[in-house]
Amino acid sequence: MSSVLVINCGSSSLKFVLLDPETGEVALKGLAERLGQPGAHVLFKGDESYEFDLQQGAHSEAMQAVLAELEKRDLMTKVRAVGHRVVHGGEHFQGSIIIDDEVLTAIEACSALAPLHNPANLIGIHAARQHLPHLLHVAVFDTAFHQTMPSHAYLYAVPMFLYKEHGVRRYGFHGTSHRYVCQRTAQWLRKPTDEICMISAHLGNGSSACAIVNGKSVDTTMGLTPLEGLVMGTRSGDIDPGILPFLCEVLKTDVQGVNELLNRKSGLLGLSELSNDCRELLEAEAQGHQGAHLALEVFVHRLAKAIAGLMTNLPRIDALVFTGGIGENAPSLRARTLQRLGLFGYRVDTQANALCVGGKEGQITAAGSPLALALGTDEERTIARDTLALC
Repeated sequence: MSSVLVINCGSSSLKFVLLDPETGEVALKGLAERLGQPGAHVLFKGDESYEFDLQQGAHSEAMQAVLAELEKRDLMTKVRAVGHRVVHGGEHFQGSIIIDDEVLTAIEACSALAPLHNPANLIGIHAARQHLPHLLHVAVFDTAFHQTMPSHAYLYAVPMFLYKEHGVRRYGFHGTSHRYVCQRTAQWLRKPTDEICMISAHLGNGSSACAIVNGKSVDTTMGLTPLEGLVMGTRSGDIDPGILPFLCEVLKTDVQGVNELLNRKSGLLGLSELSNDCRELLEAEAQGHQGAHLALEVFVHRLAKAIAGLMTNLPRIDALVFTGGIGENAPSLRARTLQRLGLFGYRVDTQANALCVGGKEGQITAAGSPLALALGTDEERTIARDTLALC
């Protein structure tokens, strides 16, 4: 069995999974958290699950701990290559690529477009290459799937020099998820992937929707950064750009302060004044919490509005697919979204929709309705497949 070690490195975390790209079988997975902070620890999940503290709490120490655990479980010999999630590839990368010094330089050049993500991704790449120099390392970009968008979909209505000289355009994210879900939808419909026309709604703490025509992204809700688009856990999504200078004035803060507010204190958290966790909000809503109800109503309203807008890109719609943590496990939000799309003929099959939770997939619309599905996503497997394909 050829396995791929998939690394998803954040500024204070390192998520990892060792899996077989062909079968999806996971040999070991886990998460190192609070890196660079007090209380750094790593959690391993497998046949035996446990966690332990990291002394220095650095990314390199976390990587060493992962490799030591692989050795302990006699798994290192199965590692064929290492796949790295990289959030922003700009226009440099149309697909996944073997990492070398030139690629690293290009990833670093995109850091200005994703300052919260790319530098952290690079930390993980450097740590992994340091400890596994004999293995092939591959970068898989969130943005690459959306490089097929036409210019009328990715350009903003701002002076062209901003695009030509500074790369200001819509890039889109969650590309590995949207691509995987497109492939799963093709399997479900028993059609070739390059004949699928659909809307993919990846809903989680970060959310985006994507219009796909003949297996290719033609429009998406996220933009230059992962802040644009749908309402998210702590991110505002679309707002009037005029709010930025207004907030700087009334809050007596700078652009960075407003950026922090919109990225980390807005979305479901900001609206509900309670939580960014959809599960907690659904429970609170059921108990009469008005803030939770308002947050979820705004979430659903904006989602349905975005889906309706994305449909203008499609010659037909084979399926509307809900995926991601919320998309796969919140039947009531799926139902409320479809109800708002009733003009398009969508009708929920209440019983089937309620059953699609906890990994169970299926059709959630009634007979005679346009097709809507709840399908699981697997970004790690997509990264592993791309990595193995380049070996």
